[in-house]
Amino acid sequence: MGLNEHHYALTVRWTGNLGEGTAGYRSYSRDHEIEIPGLPSLQGSADPTFHGDRSRYNPEQLLLAALSQCHMLSFLHVAVKHGVVVTAYEDAAEGLMKLNKDGSGQFESVTLKPRVAVADPAHADVMEQLHHEANQVCFIARSVNFPVLHEPSTTTAAA
Repeated sequence: MGLNEHHYALTVRWTGNLGEGTAGYRSYSRDHEIEIPGLPSLQGSADPTFHGDRSRYNPEQLLLAALSQCHMLSFLHVAVKHGVVVTAYEDAAEGLMKLNKDGSGQFESVTLKPRVAVADPAHADVMEQLHHEANQVCFIARSVNFPVLHEPSTTTAAA
């Protein structure tokens, strides 16, 4: 494996057999664990709409989190490349998923709403360019088949 290839592995283990397996649609839990060696286990389930446990992470939330994380990490990298000092970053991301009549569904879009604070007020003018560049290099955004939109806002550290 060269530097241009990165492999990832994890284990998803269903823990929702309530004694009857999948004998009926409501006879099992959607609970599962996501295990990655050396990291705490993530407790997963389906969205509550789909009979999941609202106290556990669902795949749709994790997809949204992956997009938000990836954009943030890409943005911080791009900021360093351009000499922009970021002092704070927070994103209130939202995703829109639509269901089809046959029970399938897909994400229609994700909107990231990063609020970024920069040290130098003069850098506020380049933020749109930096978010665009970050979107171009974000591995996750480049991998999905729906638009990843951005509604950024910028403040200065003094504000």
